[in-house]
This record gives sequence, structure tokens and C-alpha cells, in this order.
Amino acid sequence: MSTLHASQTRRDFLKTSAAVTGALALQSAAQTGNSNLLRIGLIGCGGRGTGAAGQALNADSNIKLHAMGDAFKDRLEGSLEVLKRKPEIADKIDVPEERRFTGFDAYQKVIDCCDVVLLATPPGFRPIHLKAAIDAGKHVFAEKPVAVDAPGVRSVLQTCEEAKKKNLSVVSGLGIRYSYAFQETIKRIHNGALGQLRAIQANDFRGTIWVKPRTPEQTEMEYQMRNWYYFTWLSGDFNVEQHIHYLDVCAWIMNGEYPAVAYGIGGRQVRTGPDYGNIYDHHAVIYEFASGVRLYAYCRQQAKCKNDISARVMGEKGVAMLSSREQIMDIGDERWKYDGEKNDSYQTEHDELFASIRTGRHINNGEYMAKSTLMAIMGRMATYTGQEITWDQAFNSQEDLSPDGYTWNSNPPKSEIAIPGVTRFV
Repeated sequence: MSTLHASQTRRDFLKTSAAVTGALALQSAAQTGNSNLLRIGLIGCGGRGTGAAGQALNADSNIKLHAMGDAFKDRLEGSLEVLKRKPEIADKIDVPEERRFTGFDAYQKVIDCCDVVLLATPPGFRPIHLKAAIDAGKHVFAEKPVAVDAPGVRSVLQTCEEAKKKNLSVVSGLGIRYSYAFQETIKRIHNGALGQLRAIQANDFRGTIWVKPRTPEQTEMEYQMRNWYYFTWLSGDFNVEQHIHYLDVCAWIMNGEYPAVAYGIGGRQVRTGPDYGNIYDHHAVIYEFASGVRLYAYCRQQAKCKNDISARVMGEKGVAMLSSREQIMDIGDERWKYDGEKNDSYQTEHDELFASIRTGRHINNGEYMAKSTLMAIMGRMATYTGQEITWDQAFNSQEDLSPDGYTWNSNPPKSEIAIPGVTRFV
């Protein structure tokens, strides 16, 4: 597998990615003899990346999956086989061996030969990969979240400003924003259906997920990469990786207002063994907004417990409930329920991405995808330290979770488990 030099850090990535030549960015689909063909590159070939590739290929008629990249060859080959078995897109897949890239530098090789890139690696890599893609003049689909620490968020915001200057589309994997039902419900909230908002509650209660057993030949870096979800430097913790969906919904409900402060509790009750890295299995965060609204954000990953993924909005006139199943408002004795057109928001986000590329009316979701990521990180900072964290503190944090280097023999960050009241804010 190809790797980067051991001394190359994330900061080096962010500097050297800018050196990609303009000629590579301009070697467009003209090489194929079809000037309208869009060549897609998938970076990160796990389940979400495979799904995103399928949705992208269904979004446009003149499109090819042209290259794929992943840290691991088995993940890449497995993803390719899954995609090839889908009859509706099989003829849009053209990824020969020479365009299957593995290792830590695979992302750059994919970017160099494609027109549109799908970023679906563990989120710790998102700032690096997004910057490289925009520097190279490529349109991007960026899966959520887009960073695991504040330096990463600041990098993403800067990169998305560059995308605006270059007229490049950046569409976020915060797909609920593309749901017709959520759009209509939140439009009604913004138009005053609930009156002045008082409080919001957001739940993400779900069961446990996979664990990949350690094998004797693995280095510590490979083991952690295989089990990326359980290490904060790779996933951000699950309140960042998963709960961001409904935290973003709440920021949307608040019409782009982000919280002034956050405080809360969290810990490990069930996932206590070394197989579970250093993340928590529950978080409960209170976010306070300058407007006076409080958001009570709860998430949990424990087996044999009640599952619930939803948001409840309480206003002076009534209450709204939003979930993937239904959107309801109770105002006095009257109930409103969304019964309009329903859509697959995961597909719609790709439909809109490729339509924006074709029409030149480019989409840039950069601000909300970065700020909602920071909102989730802010909650983790509060639960890890046990302290009240302000928005400005979170945004200006100097905590950099990236490893010293990106090779299979590099040492990943120490997987210390945070202890509230002991762990310091950085």
C-alpha cells in the first residue's frame, strides 16, 4: 500500500495539497471523447461511500464512476463488487485496476483523474481531502461530519470560501436538509406556526454497532483505522459522527443561530472495554442560544434500550415533532401532519449536486456543514471536560487531534478516555 512519509502531518497535507497543478484540474472528460461526461471519484469505500456512489450514478445520465480510493484494498474491492451488482448503474462503472488506489495518498490520485469527488472516509480526513479537491478545481460531495476538531472546522470554512470563488459546488451529506417533509415543516416553523420558540429536544438513541477484532499482524494505526468509529481522532465520537444530523436540524430550526454555550454529561457505561477505543456511549448536552431557546440534546448507543431519533420543538402556540417517519404539529386542538410528496433525501442531495454542475448554479453548503460540525464538537468538549464551553472557545480551540504522521507504522494519538473534571479544555 502507498503511504505518506512519516513526518507528513495534517498541516503538511493542507499545505502541499495546494500545489496540485492546474493542468490536472483541467484534464477533464475531454480525454474520453465525450465532453459532457462527468467522471466520478469515490474516496472512502465503506457502506456510506458505496451508497453515495450509487446515488451519484443515479443522479445523471452522462456519468461514470471513474476511480476509487480507500486506505484498504479489501474495502475498495468489496465496494466495487456491490456497485457492479446494481443493474441500474452497472454500465456506468468503469474502474479498471489502474484507477483503484489504496493507501493514505489514494485520495490525491482519485482527485487528479476525476471531475467530481465523493468524500466518505472517516471524518478526521475530511478537511484534508476537501481542501485537496477544491485546490484541484473539483466539485465535491462531502459526507458528514466534516471535521473532528476546531482546526479542521476552520480549514473547512476557509476551503468552502475558496470553492465559492472558483464556482465549485460543495454539497453536504447532512441529507435531512434535502427532505421535502422537513423543508415544509421547518418553513412553517420559520413562518411562525409555533409562535416564539421556547425549547427543542433532539434524541439519537440507537443500539450498538460493529467491532473489528484485532489481528496479530496489524499495526496500531491499521487497527484503529479498521475500527475508526471508536477513536475520537477519526470519528469525533458518535455524538459528532451520528447525532450531528439532528443537531443540524435544530440549527436549521433556529434559522442559522448557533448556541452561545454548551454544558452536559457523558461517559461509558456499557462500552467499557479496550475494543471500544476512547469514545463514550452516551452524551447529554444542554445548548443555550442567545435568543433564550434551550436545546436538550441526548444521544446513546446501548443495546436492548429504547430507540428514538427525532426532534421535538416547543413554542408558545404548540409543539412540533420531526422524525424520518412523520412530521406533526399540534397547535391547540388542531393537528397538522405533512402529507405532501416524500422523497429519498439521500438521492435528492446528489440530484441537486449534479443539476448544479450542469446548470452552473452552484451549491455551497459549506457554512452550515462546518458550523453544525462545530456544534457537535462543542458538545463533546462539554461532556469530556465537564465544563461550560462557549461558541467562541470551541471555534478558537487549539486542540488538534491529528496523528504525527500518516503511515501504517505511525503512532496514532493516544486513545485516552476523557474524565469530566480532569480532562482539560485546549
